[in-house]
Amino acid sequence: MRIQATDERHYLVEVFTKLGFNQDDSQLLADTLVDADLRGISSHGIQRLAWYCRMIKEGTIIPQNKAKIIRELPGSVLVDANQNMGQLATVLATQKIIEKAKKTGVAIAVIRNSNHFGTAGYYTRLALEAGLVGVALTNTRPLVVPTNATQAFLGSNAFAFGFPASPHPFMFDGATCVVSGGKIQVHAKKGEPLPGEWAVDKDRQVVTDAQEAEDILATAAFTEGEQKGGGVLTLGGNDEENSNYKGMGNSIVIELLTGILAQGSISADTVSGKHDFSQFVMVLNPAFFGDPEVLKKDATSMLDRIRQLEHIPGKEIWVPGDREYRLLAENKEKGVTIDEKTYQEMKEIGTELGIDVP
Repeated sequence: MRIQATDERHYLVEVFTKLGFNQDDSQLLADTLVDADLRGISSHGIQRLAWYCRMIKEGTIIPQNKAKIIRELPGSVLVDANQNMGQLATVLATQKIIEKAKKTGVAIAVIRNSNHFGTAGYYTRLALEAGLVGVALTNTRPLVVPTNATQAFLGSNAFAFGFPASPHPFMFDGATCVVSGGKIQVHAKKGEPLPGEWAVDKDRQVVTDAQEAEDILATAAFTEGEQKGGGVLTLGGNDEENSNYKGMGNSIVIELLTGILAQGSISADTVSGKHDFSQFVMVLNPAFFGDPEVLKKDATSMLDRIRQLEHIPGKEIWVPGDREYRLLAENKEKGVTIDEKTYQEMKEIGTELGIDVP
């Protein structure tokens, strides 16, 4: 089913306000979820709402807490999210380093004591809107089995990168594993099988039943103590011959730049008590390196050359960002797509909080 983005946003603002967030924070949180749904990233859209509500009730997310700046220099800032939503602290940090990068050429923010922050691309787009280049990273709950392992240890550890180009920016946003846990959750809600080698069980055998995979991830991500095993595969899939150790390496790099650098928890340790996610954002000013318009033109030329390569009949060559900007235009007109189970969750939340559902 589809609902208009304006109706989705209004509903979400009401929900977050009822959950204890102030009006500004509620509007920001709603915007991050609507933005994901508009871009076709349903794994990080409103389908996350029931999970957010549960974490607020459990005290993992504390709406009344405010993010605070711990330390800053001309080119860096350290922010404590204070156990509130990751979106709030990361927007604060990103806005700070955007202003810094305009003066210094590059600036970095690290956020500790955080929670899930939505799509990593949301923050790189803030940089792009200011004419800058953006990078955003986060660790997560332990969902990913390293090369040859049978237990989850690493997070899905998203990485986003945005660079100015036409007709839209280059916009890469993805997990460092085969697929995010949220995408498996979407398949489970729809009752659809997993289409590829996405997840494995405790014996490292591929799992195709989405609900079975979701149960494995829920156990790995939310159970303290000894794990039953299984999880999402790193980029490269199940076999070392396909270089899945490169996906593991990418994920470890993000663990180092988030949990370790922030002096927070690595993904494997977030199952004990609070979430304690960490984030890393970097912004670069292209004007320091050359004429921004020339750099944008050169980037556009390269991307167009890739799109125009000889290709398989009936297929397109997609450059990162092409799909989501096409869906953004389509969904603004037609409305965002929501699966039936998520809509049922919306109705249950609406009934509990006394809010009309669109």
